[in-house]
Amino acid sequence: MEMTRMEIPDLAAAQQALLSVGADPRGVAIMKEKAVFRVVRLGGVPLRAANLVKQTFLAHGAEAAVSRETAALTAETTDMVLMGTLAQYRAILAKMREQPFGLRALSEALEKFLWENS
Repeated sequence: MEMTRMEIPDLAAAQQALLSVGADPRGVAIMKEKAVFRVVRLGGVPLRAANLVKQTFLAHGAEAAVSRETAALTAETTDMVLMGTLAQYRAILAKMREQPFGLRALSEALEKFLWENS
């Protein structure tokens, strides 16, 4: 058995990698967003929004790093580092659109940013 480390920068590369092992094209359409991992930095996110974003990411098996002051509820804003697959982001963004504190606008901007760069 041999192993190869793969870097999959975008959806086209994900599709090619999956097809290269003989995966069914219908399955590839489902799986390709699970193969692309994205890390995004957000700046100046209000405390209430940041806490909801972090909870939503964790609930979907993704991760969101915030400042220590955010967890202590002493910050007004925080920068964030979001980490997840495109499939996780898709599910997360759907939930964020339903949340208060400006998360609808954030989800729309993040969705545009992610898929323009995928």
